Amino acid sequence: MMDKETYDLVIIGAGPIGLACGIAAHKKGLNYIIIEKGVLVNTIYRYPENMTFFSTSKLLEIGNVPFISHTDKPTRKEALEYYRRVQDTWKLNLSLYNPVHAMTPKADGYEISTGKGHAFAKAVVVSTGFYDVARKLGIPGEEYPKVKHFYDSPHPYMDQKVLVIGAANSACDVALETYYKNAQVTMAIRGEGLYENTKYWIKPNIENRIKEGSIKAYFNTTVKEIKPASVVLKTPEGIVEVDNDFVLAMIGYQPDYSLFEQLGLPVTDDASRTPIHNEKTLETPLSKVYVAGVIAAGMNTSTLFIENTREHGDRIVSDLMTKL
Repeated sequence: MMDKETYDLVIIGAGPIGLACGIAAHKKGLNYIIIEKGVLVNTIYRYPENMTFFSTSKLLEIGNVPFISHTDKPTRKEALEYYRRVQDTWKLNLSLYNPVHAMTPKADGYEISTGKGHAFAKAVVVSTGFYDVARKLGIPGEEYPKVKHFYDSPHPYMDQKVLVIGAANSACDVALETYYKNAQVTMAIRGEGLYENTKYWIKPNIENRIKEGSIKAYFNTTVKEIKPASVVLKTPEGIVEVDNDFVLAMIGYQPDYSLFEQLGLPVTDDASRTPIHNEKTLETPLSKVYVAGVIAAGMNTSTLFIENTREHGDRIVSDLMTKL
């Protein structure tokens, strides 16, 4: 239990940017806590077990802790080890496995209600990422157990008929990994081709597998219905029904807008659904409540990453020091 302790700053989310905010607060001598509903860097922990980052290890560094990986592009396993080392170096004040339920404005701050009790915050940073909520297809049959929006390992799909939906990095990774475990892989792709910025070490491989017919790809295609033993595709040539054991819908993720609503964070009413905030200070219309990391882009999840939001913590704490 947190026993209603008062903090200068409560940081919601212990991903890389939440940790960077904690480091910035630590350096300024603030009394802070980082509250995380899952494990340290929970999003990275939930990445596929064989994932390789697009960024270099240098661009993922925070807190002046060197990130040394075996190759230029670090793996999920190396990233987990690195951020554990960041925590060990800075001894950040963490409360893990502790979901935040509500944020109630008070006279000079906010009462934070969590799974382990209550805390009072003079200021709050929300840095919850966007990997916990999958974008949905919105079609009949999506509720079947065979439909997966998150992927961890190719092993369950050995010798199975797999439909991979999507054309970006995740979809291409999943299609290749399951193919190499003897899955019969089909891809359903909305556009005319694969995502242009697919990882350069992945794109030629997947293109060659499609060209030779090892992976069947339907372009300019949407999934209309998922049935227990098949999927219905709308292709340029007409409706096609394909035998199927599993559907891996790798179509992206979005911020947890239900949490934003619980916290009272306003978002824009356009398609981007961006949390309203000052571009310079990252403060929202709620006094001394900030957003940090990729959620600052709302639904435009391909514009912000660890490497171009690492300085959010310093910007936020610099602004906060003028207000506390």
